[in-house]
Amino acid sequence: MCIDIKGLFRRLLSVMALLLLFGMTLYAQQVEKLPAKSAPADPPPQLQFFAYFYNQGVMNNIYASNDFLNGQTVGRLFGGNTSVTGKSESIYFEQRLLPFFIYQPRIFDGRALLRASFEIDWTWGDRSYGIGGNTGGAFSADQVNLQTQNVELELIPWPGFTVNLGLQRLYDTPYNPYRTFFSTMGYTGYRLAFWGSDAVGISLRHDRDFSRYKLGYYQLYENSIQKSDDVSLWEFMYERDWTPTWRQGLSFWAVHDRGNGIGGVSILGQGLNSLLNDYNGTFRFPLGNTPARPYKADIFWAGSFWNRNPEFTLGRWMVSGFALHNFGKVRVKAPSGEDVDVRETDIAGYAANLRAGFKYGQTAEDIVTVDLIYTTGDEDTLRDDRYSGVITGNTWGSPGAIFVSHGAYLLLPHGNVVNRFIAAVNDISNLGLGLLGGTVNLHKDLLPHKLSIKAGGAMARSQFAPAKGAKDLGWELNGRISYQPKAFMNLELHAAKMWLGDFYRSSLVNGRRANINEAAMETDKPSNPWVVFVALKWLMF
Repeated sequence: MCIDIKGLFRRLLSVMALLLLFGMTLYAQQVEKLPAKSAPADPPPQLQFFAYFYNQGVMNNIYASNDFLNGQTVGRLFGGNTSVTGKSESIYFEQRLLPFFIYQPRIFDGRALLRASFEIDWTWGDRSYGIGGNTGGAFSADQVNLQTQNVELELIPWPGFTVNLGLQRLYDTPYNPYRTFFSTMGYTGYRLAFWGSDAVGISLRHDRDFSRYKLGYYQLYENSIQKSDDVSLWEFMYERDWTPTWRQGLSFWAVHDRGNGIGGVSILGQGLNSLLNDYNGTFRFPLGNTPARPYKADIFWAGSFWNRNPEFTLGRWMVSGFALHNFGKVRVKAPSGEDVDVRETDIAGYAANLRAGFKYGQTAEDIVTVDLIYTTGDEDTLRDDRYSGVITGNTWGSPGAIFVSHGAYLLLPHGNVVNRFIAAVNDISNLGLGLLGGTVNLHKDLLPHKLSIKAGGAMARSQFAPAKGAKDLGWELNGRISYQPKAFMNLELHAAKMWLGDFYRSSLVNGRRANINEAAMETDKPSNPWVVFVALKWLMF
């Protein structure tokens, strides 16, 4: 049989050509189904820089009567910070820069980064050629004034898990403070009313599709490393999305305080029996602070928080709030060497908040909100061996809690500050006497995302009255005009005035206790506080 080699070869070539054509057709069809891809984006730089610049000119009638405290004044109006109100005005300018540095080496493929944030504050013309924070704005400058806020390492061992290690933000919300806008932190969780500062420790977060939780341990004060005289904090927070708009959370904190008031802010100390309480407007436990009779405190906070559309991003109606129980025991020990409790005090306080609002226009500034706050109080100064008020981070830090998202300026603290963070009720415990108050705020965008105005009011009452005083803390009116010339830059004009209530007829709370010469002066109220300031804000990145 004769084989036609040439014919067979031609047939093979024809089959191969058909297969090649068919394969190219399939490949072309598959390529058409693939999504179009551009060239890969450049990876983020290993070193990033962000900064927040704030400058304000202030006119008010509030000042510290002690010249040593006039540069930086934090805490309660008429409190241990010697702040008073006068009939003449104070005029000054302040400046702040908060720089942030983030180092994210590519070798770790985004799973590890280092953050460092600092603070540089001064009042124009205060000091030069010296050492110390919150100063350095005088002629010639050259002040050593860099303050460290945070230096912390963030690790991402698995998707959704985050570990923060070192000096970091301690906020009473379940969200990562480095990946969440500050406004969100102020409107969710406990709104920084219990914990809002910086602390060294370790925290673990797990963010899932519809839930998130946080575990943390923080060393608030170490004191002597060879002694059991530390102040430690443990925390747990959990939040779940029940619907696209409704979130509900649970929380638990525990403080183990063996510091006996030692450590803390300068000579003020920290803890239940320290002078820091008089500054911050928290309750000072009359325990003494001698080493011979130390106290041991175990304090707990358990509560729940919720929110629906807290920033008006998913509809026109908003509601949020929290309810919390503060409990624990404080034991005062006998003289050294005797392990016997000579006094035991129970803690049993409650706090609640409700915020609601309606968005009547097209932007986030076309809103009206109502914000209510309630805390229990104690009137007998532990005579029944029971404290019925609440305790916040202001007992251990200055400030340790910053409830600033309510819209008031003078009755409750306001967040636009540099060196002077003062309010009539600086802490929601209100000196341990309790609080019932609220604010109403109306916002309007005159030019969407460009020019807005705000008008607000606030009012509050103490649950118990101080000696020779009443429960009425007073009321406030305030307003703001804000113009945004460029993205993340704002020029603002603010004004507020507070009318003091008869609560401040008591010399125990109106700052005049040390200066009273006649009994009749005890019923005099100080001048009503007021403030006007213009501010420039710029968030740069």
